[in-house]
Amino acid sequence: MLNKKVALVTGAGRGIGRETALQLARQNATVIVNYNGNKAAAEETVRIITEAGGTAECMQCSVADYTAVEQMVKTIIEKYGSIDILVNNAGITKDNLLIGMSEKDFDDVLDTNLKGAFNCIRHAARQMIKQRNGRIINITSVVGLSGNAGQANYAASKAGIIGLTKSVARELATRGITVNAVAPGYVDTDMTKVLKEPVKEAVMQQIPMKRMGRPEDIADAVIFLASDRASYITGQVLSVDGGMHM
Repeated sequence: MLNKKVALVTGAGRGIGRETALQLARQNATVIVNYNGNKAAAEETVRIITEAGGTAECMQCSVADYTAVEQMVKTIIEKYGSIDILVNNAGITKDNLLIGMSEKDFDDVLDTNLKGAFNCIRHAARQMIKQRNGRIINITSVVGLSGNAGQANYAASKAGIIGLTKSVARELATRGITVNAVAPGYVDTDMTKVLKEPVKEAVMQQIPMKRMGRPEDIADAVIFLASDRASYITGQVLSVDGGMHM
């Protein structure tokens, strides 16, 4: 159980982020549900948690904004006294083949997915160092390990998260802080629902288990890495992808 732990989950309004927030709350953590644009979805996540007897609140902040993230983390610490678990889940896609990808589409994805993770770690780590305890879990992707046509920006951001994870894990290991990444394969979320049927069929051929993942599959891995059972695991990338990347 994660009694009295304070957890920040970015992009927690829906999909993997929502399920992770719900599972953290079931483990008795206090959950900060971060969102950028979709307030209604974030409030729904909080409602589900509080109606089940848990503790949660929404905080709006673009993770790509360094100063805004600094203020969000400061607010959490002032109100709750600590920040024990950070789940960097917020992410966007702006897919296109390289030749048609604009500079803005590349920058926007890197700013949210990679710089956003850096911003949150940078500000949360200071408090975790003071506490000499913390768990940082970054959500990367199978395409960060293998690449994917039409996703040069997304794959680069997710590969960057792996390098960020390993580097920060080395820096913080002696401070009682673990830093790990979870690499989902194709998961049944709003992000994958937009894929056309032929694309989904092609993806399914690459998955040995012949099914898409569920948000719960990813959240289960995050909960494990956030727990005391994973206290000797750091700098690792846990693939949760039905065997897609072996």
